[in-house]
Amino acid sequence: MPDPRFFRTLAPVSLGELAILTGAALASTWPTARAVGRVDSLTFADANAVSFLAGRRHVREAGVTQAGACFVAADQTDQIPNSCAALVTSLPQAAFAVAANRLHQPVRHGQEFGAVHSSAEIEDGVTLGPGVVIGPGASIGRNTFVSAGAVIGPGVAIGRNCFIGARACIGFALIGDRVSIHAGAVIGEPGFGATLGPKGIIDIPQLGRVLIQDGVTIGSGACVDRGALGDTAIGENTKIDNLVQIAHNVTIGRNCVLAAHTGVSGSVTIGDGCQLGGRAGIADHVTIGAGARIAAAAGVMSNIPAGESWGGYPARPVKRWLRETAMLAKIARRRTDGGIEI
Repeated sequence: MPDPRFFRTLAPVSLGELAILTGAALASTWPTARAVGRVDSLTFADANAVSFLAGRRHVREAGVTQAGACFVAADQTDQIPNSCAALVTSLPQAAFAVAANRLHQPVRHGQEFGAVHSSAEIEDGVTLGPGVVIGPGASIGRNTFVSAGAVIGPGVAIGRNCFIGARACIGFALIGDRVSIHAGAVIGEPGFGATLGPKGIIDIPQLGRVLIQDGVTIGSGACVDRGALGDTAIGENTKIDNLVQIAHNVTIGRNCVLAAHTGVSGSVTIGDGCQLGGRAGIADHVTIGAGARIAAAAGVMSNIPAGESWGGYPARPVKRWLRETAMLAKIARRRTDGGIEI
């Protein structure tokens, strides 16, 4: 369920209203007056939630979901349990986005929101630079330094002995102790979620959070997106360089190092102690095992086992990549019978 510190949950909505809002067809066996109060994933939904099934990736979760209702394509209605009301549509994810906007809204800065909101909790020893903005319900722990122009959004919790750089922007986040977030970093903005709607591409509401554990460092200009439904999480003592992009629902373990310009796509899992070289790119839903090393500018398209070193594009074990590169160079130096170098 969306965290109430960051999202307002609106009045429940009937299945009949959802059908009208989204253009879906409610299965005739279900009463239109039955209501749901929130959106959630197939895995975590209960009888009060509506979810969606699009494609085959989550068919297994659909078969055992406890969701009260589900947006689903006509050819997949048999994949959801009889206990789940089918809202049949050709665009299940787009319909889910409409339902999410109807049921949940981000907490925004109200007109009464001054530089430091009266409901913010600021412990002793906190230093606030000029122009700092702190939203309602936010909390900042002892001996934390917040530099000039930083914006701390509603409900954000920042631990003790932290450093927040100039013009950093932090929202939808829970942050531990001894965390450093340097100038211009952006934490908790919406992840890149979009889908095809009836009239073109539409945004999918991002209803998750960012969780940052103790001792993490995030460099200048880095971006860490909040989760779509779950959380984006960064493990203890991980160090993230300048201009790194961490997408929604990424999980990064403890004591990892990500060099500048690295891009991590949505729902990637990175184990403890991994090292990612500069400008490495990780495709979505990839799992990188603990202690793995990824060379600079590598393009990772598949899972990497724990402890291995990979490089190249597409990335593969580094010894194989270097051997193939050397072989290609050798072939390129060969001469044809006519003496023309190729």
